[in-house]
Amino acid sequence: VVKLMDEVESLFIKHFAEDDRKKAMKFLRPQQQKDSHMITFLVGLEDHYDRILLSFETKVAAFYDIRSFVCSTFALLGLHLFMYGCNLLMWKATRINYTFIFEFNPKTALKYRDAFLVCTSLMTAVVGALVVHLILRSKDFSPQQIDAIPGILLLVFFALLICPINVFYRPTRYCFLKVIRNIVFSPLYKVVMVDFFMADQLTSQIPLLRHMETTACYFLANTLGSYPYDVCKKGKLYRELAYVISFAPYYWRAMQCARRWFDESDVKQLANLGKYVSAMIAAGARLTYAQQQEPTVLFTILVVVTSVIATVYQLYWDFVQDWGFFDLSSRNPWLRDDLVLKNKSVYYISIVINLVLRVAWVESVMRFIRVGNVEAKFLDFSLASLEVIRRGHWNFYR
Repeated sequence: VVKLMDEVESLFIKHFAEDDRKKAMKFLRPQQQKDSHMITFLVGLEDHYDRILLSFETKVAAFYDIRSFVCSTFALLGLHLFMYGCNLLMWKATRINYTFIFEFNPKTALKYRDAFLVCTSLMTAVVGALVVHLILRSKDFSPQQIDAIPGILLLVFFALLICPINVFYRPTRYCFLKVIRNIVFSPLYKVVMVDFFMADQLTSQIPLLRHMETTACYFLANTLGSYPYDVCKKGKLYRELAYVISFAPYYWRAMQCARRWFDESDVKQLANLGKYVSAMIAAGARLTYAQQQEPTVLFTILVVVTSVIATVYQLYWDFVQDWGFFDLSSRNPWLRDDLVLKNKSVYYISIVINLVLRVAWVESVMRFIRVGNVEAKFLDFSLASLEVIRRGHWNFYR
C-alpha cells in the first residue's frame, strides 16, 4: 500500500503539479478544516428568521415595481446558491473530490455549510430590507427615499463582493471574480473546468441578468430625470439591449468551445458550439415573439421549430455527452457502466426530471395558463426558478 501511494504521488507531481512536490501535497494531503457547528446554528437561525419575515411580508403587501425586480434577482441568486450547497453536500456524501476537479484550494474552498450560510444571509438581508421599506412607507417618507432602499442593497452587496478585506470568504469571492473575467473575455483565456462550469450556470440565469438590466435602467432613468416606464419598457435601446443580454451567456460558452477546439483539436467542441448557437437562435426568436403584441401564426411556428431543435440538441448533449447515458454497450440498461449511486432508479427518474424541466419553455410561448400581468410575472419567475433547479440537478451528474 505504501509503495502504491508513493507511485501515485510521483505520477501526480509529474503530470499535475509541474514537478512541484509542495504544490502537489496541498491537493493530495490537504489540511482539513474543522466543520463549525456555529455555521449550522446561524443557518438554522437565519432560516427561521426568513420564514417569519416572509410570512409578515406576504400578508402586508405585494410588489410590482422596481422592488419586484431587485427581489427576484436576489431570490434567483439565493436559489442558485442553495442548489450549489446541495451539490456540495451530495458530492461529499458520494466521495466526489470536487476541490480537485475544480482545482480549488482545499483550505479555502466553500463547504456545503458555508454555501447555505451565504444563501440564508443573502435572503435575510433582502427580506429585512423589504420590511424596512414597508415601515418607511407607513411613516409617509417620500417615494424617492423609499425607492432608494433596493439601490442601497445592491450597492452594499457589490461592495462586499469586491471588498479587499479578508472577511466573508474573500478567497472565494476573488476566485468568482476571476472566473467571471475569464468568461467575459472568452476566448482570450485558456478554458479550465471551473470556467465552463460557471459559464453553464450563467446560461440558466438569463432572467436574473434581465432583471439586473431593468434595475440598472430604472435607477439610471430616475437619475437623469426620465420616466422609468417609458425608458425601460418602451425604449428602443432597452429592447435592443435585451437581445445582447439574452445572447451573452450562450456566446461566452460558444467562444469557450471554440478556444477548447483550438487548444485541444477536439472536433466534439465544434458540435458543442453548435448547441449554443442553436440556443441563441431560439432565445432570439422567443424574445421577439414576447415583444410582439399579436404575433402571426407563421412566426409562432418559427419560434416553436427553433425551440424544439435547440431543446432536442440540449437533451442529447445532457444525456449522452455530459452524463454519459444511453450507452448501448453498458451493463446498466440505458445508463453507463460506472455509477456512483447504487439505486439505478434514481438515474431514470433524473432523466425524466431533466426532460420535463427542459421543455418548460413551452408555457412561456403557448401560455396555456391565462393570467393577469402580475400573475404573469410570478409565472415567469417560477419558470426561471425551475431552470435554476434543473441546473443544480444537472450539476451533480455532470
